[in-house]
Amino acid sequence: MLYGITAAATALLLTALLAAALRVPALRLRLVERRRQREVPLSGGVAVVVVTGAVVGVTEWGAAGSGIDGLLVAGGLVALLGLVDDVWRLRRRVLAGGTGVAAACVVPYGETGVGTGLLAVVWVVGVTFAFRGLDHADGLAGTVGVVTAFGVAACAAIDVLDGIAVLMSVLAAALTGFLLHNWHPARVALGSCGSMAAGFVIAVGLVHVRAGFGIGESAGVLFALTALACADAVLVLLARRLSGRPVVRSGPDHLAHRLRRLGATVPGVTLLLGFGAFSGVLVGVLGHVGWVGVDALWWVPGVALVVVFALSRVPVYADRRTVSPQVRASLRVRSG
Repeated sequence: MLYGITAAATALLLTALLAAALRVPALRLRLVERRRQREVPLSGGVAVVVVTGAVVGVTEWGAAGSGIDGLLVAGGLVALLGLVDDVWRLRRRVLAGGTGVAAACVVPYGETGVGTGLLAVVWVVGVTFAFRGLDHADGLAGTVGVVTAFGVAACAAIDVLDGIAVLMSVLAAALTGFLLHNWHPARVALGSCGSMAAGFVIAVGLVHVRAGFGIGESAGVLFALTALACADAVLVLLARRLSGRPVVRSGPDHLAHRLRRLGATVPGVTLLLGFGAFSGVLVGVLGHVGWVGVDALWWVPGVALVVVFALSRVPVYADRRTVSPQVRASLRVRSG
């Protein structure tokens, strides 16, 4: 217990320091993204990945290994793929293919079976991209990541999966250290490197925790623990398809954007969505323990669908038919 607390505290401190130290180099290398007329360096993701891997690696060496070496390597490869995307903007199919290959190498087919294991690979890719999509608002991806990682750590600790529990605890602590710089107004961001690595490790960790359980109940637990990220991804996909926009075209159509349209502040949106993530995680942990049944688990997707439907009514796309080309051109000049 004391060893785990020390590892988590170390990860929090080192991530906070490294994220701050990498901020200036990221700015000089133009490894940035624009948020509300601000340039935010993407040094947070590198800090989270490096510190998490280093601390867990040392912990694993001290504990004579716990069988998560493959997951660490696969998570590192996904982080590297995300870093390349931060620099050169890879196509989505390349990101999905690379993430799928990494997931296919670490899914426990011996416990899940080949068919279920392949479904797990698809789910891991989906969750990875869902977490990537959360890194558009200050504090959101980090908050949801902390809550979800702690939930997975609790499930792993209950099943005495020490390696997974340590990895998730250290990841949650590293994301907490990152949040010290990412809270509004954010001074650093995760980027694809950090958001994809966090989503991938959390998703694969969940698959390992639920391997060997029933498919129906496991699906309920998996969704409950990642409900906020999944609901955001579903809302975005539906909105873009129904509006005739390309699915890969970014836009102000996430949960956070819609809540902001309703008048919520940036910190308020993060806290509200963080509470939503915590509620789903709590139900998922209780379902994993067996304190709530399958019926209670399926309340989570029901509530998520209601939220998605309600917020889908909030207009977020500009109506191009009511604005002349001359007016649009002048507006672009003023905003630039």
